[in-house]
Amino acid sequence: MSDNTNTQAISDVDQPVLKKSLDVICGKWRLYIIYQLSEQDRRYGELRRMIPDVSEKILIQELKALVTLGVVRKTSFSEVPPRVEYGLTEKTRKILPILKQIMEIGEAFLVA
Repeated sequence: MSDNTNTQAISDVDQPVLKKSLDVICGKWRLYIIYQLSEQDRRYGELRRMIPDVSEKILIQELKALVTLGVVRKTSFSEVPPRVEYGLTEKTRKILPILKQIMEIGEAFLVA
């Protein structure tokens, strides 16, 4: 019976971590956005061109969500016309190798 208690306790502890992980990567477009920002900061228009299948509304929503989650940082420049760039936070840069490993799933199943 103590084994079940330990397993349940571990599960309760891990649940918020798993939920946060899923918040970051779930969503049809989030990994696309992160991938496109992995090499350099980009402006909204660049992202829109790089991910042509996403609607403008969804891209804006996803960028806002990723900024709120601390995955992406938004930098506004006081220029005329206004310029905004999106880039990955340091936290996100640290997990890029793991996110790139996820692409191996696609590669494995694309071949099959």
